[in-house]
Amino acid sequence: MKTNPREDLAVQRRLSLSRRRFLKGLGACLALPAFESAHPLGLLAADPAAKATAPLRMAFVYFPNGAIPSNWTPDGEGAEFKLNRTMQPLAKVKHRIQVLSGLDHVNATPGPDGAGDHARASGTFLTGVRVKKTAGGDIHAGVSIDQVAANQIGHLTRFPSLELTCDSVRKSGNCDSGYSCAYQYNLAWRSPNVPVAPEPNPRLLFERLFGAGSPGERNQNLKRRQAQQRSILDFVLDDARSLQRQLSARDQEKLDEYLVSVREIEKRIEKAERFGDAPDPARETPSGIPTGFEDYIQIMYDMMIIAFQTDSTRIATFLLANEGSNRPFPEIGIAEGHHFLTHHRGQEDMINKVAEIDLFYMKQFARFLEKMDQTEDVDGKSLLHNSMIVYGSGNSDGNRHTHVDLPIILAGSGGGTLTTGRYVKLGSKPATNLFLSMVDRLGLKGLDRFGDSTGRIAAI
Repeated sequence: MKTNPREDLAVQRRLSLSRRRFLKGLGACLALPAFESAHPLGLLAADPAAKATAPLRMAFVYFPNGAIPSNWTPDGEGAEFKLNRTMQPLAKVKHRIQVLSGLDHVNATPGPDGAGDHARASGTFLTGVRVKKTAGGDIHAGVSIDQVAANQIGHLTRFPSLELTCDSVRKSGNCDSGYSCAYQYNLAWRSPNVPVAPEPNPRLLFERLFGAGSPGERNQNLKRRQAQQRSILDFVLDDARSLQRQLSARDQEKLDEYLVSVREIEKRIEKAERFGDAPDPARETPSGIPTGFEDYIQIMYDMMIIAFQTDSTRIATFLLANEGSNRPFPEIGIAEGHHFLTHHRGQEDMINKVAEIDLFYMKQFARFLEKMDQTEDVDGKSLLHNSMIVYGSGNSDGNRHTHVDLPIILAGSGGGTLTTGRYVKLGSKPATNLFLSMVDRLGLKGLDRFGDSTGRIAAI
């Protein structure tokens, strides 16, 4: 028997509704997958006159547990460098990358906080600050560099930024020696106490970008869904107004927080309407999370490429696995957990297995860069030419939990502003200096310092 959704909602509104039930219900409404995804379409597609100049993209890809330094560090220097074992998969795009040594995150070192290097490594990676040691609700990091950029240029695209992961999504709990899981499972931070949860499901990510259904029907599906969501938001706001006078001061604060989120969703819907119809890629929607980790990583990289190609966003973060991940790698014959193996204590067989895992991750990154380099941008150059992609980890040597001389690669030409095809020894500088130099190229204004920065890096 069919029911009328409006009549059902009207009946529910007349029911006696406790504070707890209302707030729980409101949270469920807000958990509906990504209202902002209604019509992602790039500025370039909306404005043909803008096609003469391609936009610049920026992304950060994080791999966990550091790398075996002896297999990572190239031989030689400058343009004459030779790829070491771990970087061999990058041979075809060697001319498109810079290997950077000497970048540090001193705020990830133990200092007075003791154990917890994995949480600090990822929590500090894009913020440059010392995260607060807590496993409770009083987490505190800093605004991440991707979100600083999104706050200034995110209005140019349907999505200010995209956050991806091939791991679980966690915002609470004790994960590392008294540090909250929020630090290990999130790279992006909207504010010091609010991480931006990444999307782990490629199907949901694709539908956020382009809508549900088969090619040719996605726009209409998005419009219907958008109308339904507007209707739900209207009822939520009506209920909120009727309850406000009955709530305690504490519950009113909770309600105000939810209403801020509701209004943000309204703004996203309005923004989607301003951009018009979304692009509709001539490809089928992914079926979900692949069973194989290699396929999983590759499809998420592909999602990032198509998001950049359609100018749905210009800023992305991709957490391959949480810092401290103990995932085994049966696809390459390794049954032991990654984190366990990194504490090798000099045992050759364990070192070799970690090196194989490092190589596995690098192969996926190399495939991604090759596809970026083969994808033509609106100016006739490649997506990789018009991008800045950081590949790195907040741990250097996973066996010793070091956070200086981090393993970092900067790929892409930054629209012609970066000098690629070389190995650059920077001495010892905060990694945040690199981030400042990158966002300068995006045109960000008023950012004199970031995290523990001490200046810019001219030699990139």
